[in-house]
Amino acid sequence: MVKVYALSLVLGVLGLLVVILGGTLADNLGRPGRDPARRWDLKGNAAVAALVGFGMAGMSAEFSPLDFPWPVSLLISLAAAGLTVLWVRYSLARAD
Repeated sequence: MVKVYALSLVLGVLGLLVVILGGTLADNLGRPGRDPARRWDLKGNAAVAALVGFGMAGMSAEFSPLDFPWPVSLLISLAAAGLTVLWVRYSLARAD
């Protein structure tokens, strides 16, 4: 399961880099329509957040000193992914 969490975390961080660097580039070029955060809308932003939340929580639970079994680590990471999606939805709703 560690490989699944690691892959999720890497994909989520790459997604974050695309959103941050793409948004900065679109803003500097004066093309707001090319901003990945706007183009991906809520579903894309929530997917990136879920990838990061799932990967971070899974890696944290797997390497915890409490020595969780893998099903517990999976439940913790799924809960974190769900909470990060809710947080993205909440923060984007407040930004509009």
